[in-house]
Amino acid sequence: MERFQHSSETISRYFLVGLNSLVSLAHKVVKPEDPTFHSIPSQITNDPRYMSFFKDCIGAIDGTHVDARLSSEEKVAFIGRCGAPTQNVMAVCDFNMRFTFVMAGWEGSAQDSRVFKFATINFIHGFPYPPLSKYYLVDAGYPLQRGYLKPYPDTKYHIPDFERSSGVARGKKEAFNKRHSSLRGVIERAFGVWKKKWVILRDMPSYPFPKQVQIVVATMALHNFIRRHPSRSDTEFAIVEDDSDNELEKFREVGANDVSMWATVIAFHITTDT
Repeated sequence: MERFQHSSETISRYFLVGLNSLVSLAHKVVKPEDPTFHSIPSQITNDPRYMSFFKDCIGAIDGTHVDARLSSEEKVAFIGRCGAPTQNVMAVCDFNMRFTFVMAGWEGSAQDSRVFKFATINFIHGFPYPPLSKYYLVDAGYPLQRGYLKPYPDTKYHIPDFERSSGVARGKKEAFNKRHSSLRGVIERAFGVWKKKWVILRDMPSYPFPKQVQIVVATMALHNFIRRHPSRSDTEFAIVEDDSDNELEKFREVGANDVSMWATVIAFHITTDT
């Protein structure tokens, strides 16, 4: 290629070398920093919205879709709700927006619950299972089982829905869902930073699909490496952190709503639904 004064074959060869190195790096950095999950995350202990109600929560799980390029024969199974072929990616993240697990390469039409089951059913995948009494936050699309805390069904859940009604949660179930949605939002922010930083995820080149899967894993490794080594301010991370800080300030200005009632809601939901 004229811009780089090298042939496309040379560039492709060295791109593959770098890609393989980053995938190897992912095995070291896309994992929990504390695999025992012994300590409570500081993002919970320092936030009255979540402490002590979610003190046993260790992260959030969700799926997202990445642009996929496939042949006409292959693309049908990869066309999901957006109407275009995508790769369905399930990830786990901690409360510092670091990915601790990734399961990439699924068809865009695959349901999140199916990907979750595949990732967790066999130990060879390296899923960071929650210890007894600990749990992850998941949305309504995931199965109801011990160690994975879902919101109440058929109840207002997403933060914009509460904002349209003056931010007021009516009843115990809405109170629970609002805090659940707010805390689980960390994985949406992590996905947002990851996709904004790596444009290749939004406009995937026509590489063989296994290489596209590797690109997902490699960019998550880079995402975590940057987050673990904050040698300088990172614009994308700083923006979402400021938004989170603003939410906390609004909460402190308004004040906590009936803390004793809220503790009862959390205890009831965890003991009966997990």
